[in-house]
Amino acid sequence: MEINEQLKILKRGVSDLISEEELEKKLKKAKKEGRPLKVKLGLDPSAPDIHLGHTVVLRKLKQFQDLGHEVYLIIGDFTGMIGDPTGKSETRNQLTKEEVLENAHTYQEQFSKVLDPEKTNVVFNGKWLGKMDFADVLELSAHYTVARMLERDDFSKRYSAGKPIGIHEFFYPLMQGYDSVAIEADVELGGTDQRFNLLVGRKLQQEYGQEPQVVLMMPLLEGLDGVNKMSKSLDNYIGVYDEPADMFGKVMSIPDDMIVRYFELLTDISIERLDEIKAALKRDDFNPMELKKELAAQIVEEYHDKEAAVEARQEFESVFSKGNLPEDIPVIEIAESDLEDGELWIVKLVAATGLVDSNSQVRRLIKQGAVTIDDEKYEKINLDLEVKDGMIIQIGKRRFAKIKLV
Repeated sequence: MEINEQLKILKRGVSDLISEEELEKKLKKAKKEGRPLKVKLGLDPSAPDIHLGHTVVLRKLKQFQDLGHEVYLIIGDFTGMIGDPTGKSETRNQLTKEEVLENAHTYQEQFSKVLDPEKTNVVFNGKWLGKMDFADVLELSAHYTVARMLERDDFSKRYSAGKPIGIHEFFYPLMQGYDSVAIEADVELGGTDQRFNLLVGRKLQQEYGQEPQVVLMMPLLEGLDGVNKMSKSLDNYIGVYDEPADMFGKVMSIPDDMIVRYFELLTDISIERLDEIKAALKRDDFNPMELKKELAAQIVEEYHDKEAAVEARQEFESVFSKGNLPEDIPVIEIAESDLEDGELWIVKLVAATGLVDSNSQVRRLIKQGAVTIDDEKYEKINLDLEVKDGMIIQIGKRRFAKIKLV
């Protein structure tokens, strides 16, 4: 493929590229020498589950992979024991080596949902960082200054607020940067929140006599609320292992102004089709529902298969367009002996369904108007409700439970 065509593909959806000129030179040089570029993504396995927000950068890696370049996933078994301080207002708890390795194994399984495992080099950075002695660490730290480190936004804020910063936290960006030196990376990918760490990699490569890597940053995907970054803790995420119907329903719940962004960052839709979608959404007489169904079907097919996507769409249309309940609605048993005068606090009642992870999430969902009980919406948490056999509890547009008194 021509270099201009490669650039067109690789630049799509990118937030920042440092720099396009350097990337073009590297692509031309690689083509002339008949070798692939080494494209790196560093990942610290601090949490074992990934969602579609994580796949934004993985999909960009897949594009490099499809263009014949060599992908390196650097699993931070060593850096993960420190924990990336990016965006944190205080020192993170350190994971044990066992926890890091267990999470890393889970990550590797999930990567195959996006990347071709046969063409993906998975490397643990303990392979080189674990072999460093104290003299090596001093040598590494001599290549960066405290003043430059304190330019980092989260460190600067904590320093100004008088909050402690562990010396070991300064080593995180240095170690991530040294990963690029160790594999002689041509390109490193990351989210926009990783800008500082990615640029440290460029600096260290220059210090160690290497050509600096190109830095390609992808946007942070907003979650289902269309406001906050997709996050499991905010319950605004779509997991890569979500069931097809749940995945479809979650996509259908996104705000209309997120349709183009999700198409661009989460699908392989053509630029021509994306332009058609943008034009359609500008028309006053256009209903975005069909576009959401198209988007949801593509995402379900990506992580399951075409048959699952068709079935998920049919179920959604049956439940929401025709007002039916899902056929497989879970039945939750509640003992009458647990009730006081036949009543239960609304937060405990909703939590008992298992549809939400915690009481705090229940409270938040109720206040957001996302909880409906027997077709009546509740927005106050200081209520005791009469619990009836067969009552239907609904969270958002897609989660249901039926109560059975025993």
